[in-house]
Amino acid sequence: MGIRYRKRLSLGPLKFNITQKGLSSMSFKVGPWTWNSRTKKHSINLPGGLSWYSNNK
Repeated sequence: MGIRYRKRLSLGPLKFNITQKGLSSMSFKVGPWTWNSRTKKHSINLPGGLSWYSNNK
């Protein structure tokens, strides 16, 4: 079992996930819409606890 380094930086709507190997992913959130760079997933939070997503691989 080793030691891992993980850090999350937030700059407004941008969030960067950094590991010991470098930048692992980035996400961008504006209102109910979110995009993730690692999974290429778009999602929208809908009223009533529902959500919509699309994987564009």
